[in-house]
Amino acid sequence: MPKATAVWLVENTSLTFDQIAAFCGLHVLEVKGIADGDVAQGIKGLDPVSSSQLTREEIEAGEENPGRKLRLAEPKVTIPETPTRRGPRYTPVSRRHDRPNAVLWLLRNHPELKDSQIMRLVGTTKPTILQIRERTHWNSANLTPQDPVTLGLCSQTDLDAEVKKGARRVEKDRADMPDLEHAGTLLPTEETTSASEDRKVEIMQPRHKEEREESELEEQARVFAKLKELSGGDRPEEDED
Repeated sequence: MPKATAVWLVENTSLTFDQIAAFCGLHVLEVKGIADGDVAQGIKGLDPVSSSQLTREEIEAGEENPGRKLRLAEPKVTIPETPTRRGPRYTPVSRRHDRPNAVLWLLRNHPELKDSQIMRLVGTTKPTILQIRERTHWNSANLTPQDPVTLGLCSQTDLDAEVKKGARRVEKDRADMPDLEHAGTLLPTEETTSASEDRKVEIMQPRHKEEREESELEEQARVFAKLKELSGGDRPEEDED
């Protein structure tokens, strides 16, 4: 509850707006608006000391040094990490008809997930995932992508953990095979421009046909045609005279 914490810090401490904004994850103008009464109207302040977010000593140190950033108090109780579930998740009978919609949502929004990860999250089978991916599922026309967390098929924590694992695997594959980053990219402008100019030169400069020797009859016909043109052009002048 960042705004509720900011309201309490503005009302009960002399910390600067920058310190409160940095600690609560808000913009400085939002904190200033809270102090002016324009923002967070009707929100009751939350004491970060009672909620073990800050200590009284940390607040006093921040008030003495305006440039100091507030630090979260160390938790007194260590919460054990939830062990990662292995194998397919059990899905109640009332939720099993929603699994194809959840699989479609995961395929569209998180392509970095492997089939085994989707199987752990939703509790489905690999043939079903393949059918949904290739649109050969018997009910593919009626499937609508839905968040598996909203459907209650998995928790947000499990989904985030699988997505992070898939993202790390993709980054590792890119690091191992850097040539893949250049695959499928366009050629540089210089290469494409020079190639197009070479093709233009070939088009604008047609190949010369091989010249053959002119026969005697063709030479006589060409001479008579030339004389005929000359004589035809001189006749109008003779008629006028």
